Amino acid sequence: MAPRADGRSVSEMRSLTGIFERLDRVDGSASFGFGETKALASVSGPIEVRLAVEQPSKATFEVTLRPLSGIPGTESKSLSASLRSVLAPSLILTRNPRTLVQLVFQSLTPSHSTHSPFYPSLVASFINASTLALLSVGSVPMSGVVCAVAVARIRSSDLNTSQPAPTLTLVLDPTEDESLASEGGGCFAFIFASDPADAGTGVVAKLVWTDWKAAKGTFDEGELSRATQLAKVGAERVREKMKDSVRSLDGSSDTSTTLKAEDNQKEAMEVEEDVDDAKMEI
Repeated sequence: MAPRADGRSVSEMRSLTGIFERLDRVDGSASFGFGETKALASVSGPIEVRLAVEQPSKATFEVTLRPLSGIPGTESKSLSASLRSVLAPSLILTRNPRTLVQLVFQSLTPSHSTHSPFYPSLVASFINASTLALLSVGSVPMSGVVCAVAVARIRSSDLNTSQPAPTLTLVLDPTEDESLASEGGGCFAFIFASDPADAGTGVVAKLVWTDWKAAKGTFDEGELSRATQLAKVGAERVREKMKDSVRSLDGSSDTSTTLKAEDNQKEAMEVEEDVDDAKMEI
């Protein structure tokens, strides 16, 4: 397959960035980006919760999208609700009942589209930035980490190719322009966690959410399966980037260092806020 307009292959992602921002008046913050597509997230908590939303058995988890300007609209609120459902399974909220964990995320890249500003790669950046921000808050125990990437279905005529008959191709980490020209696509989020039923399996990845859409209402189960497998490969790379970012936060190694397979157990992050044996590995 010929390269895309920016020279990448169909399975190649843009450069990944993961930075702990250390914002004021929050307990943790981070940004994450695919190339120029970047997002920022901050976490406060556990903090005092309003009586109206207090839960006696677990912490209340609130997720809010803060737009670059104006107030959140219907689409922003819907996306906030979706991201809450994506990230909640990675948190052990029962350890801090009657408190509030508040997550706020924001785009650092204004969209060119007024019709659908939340293109899949930006949504993936929201999720990854939120995960990094949660990882930086030691008082919010986690059982796993959520990593996300986007996949789009692009016609070969929209790629840098001379094929006489255009065909549909799945591409990893589409740009906004590719998403706008695509004939389907979406964001895929995976949770990486240890399998409690089998201690010998190590960290496993499980798809927890996708907003995959096909053009013109058509749906191909086989294509969705292939897109999921492509996205899983990308999510593994995002996970590796998060490991590098956390090591840089601890000052234990350079951000460009890549973990060797035999060092995974030693370098895996553990969140142990008096959580008995509950552990989280990146």
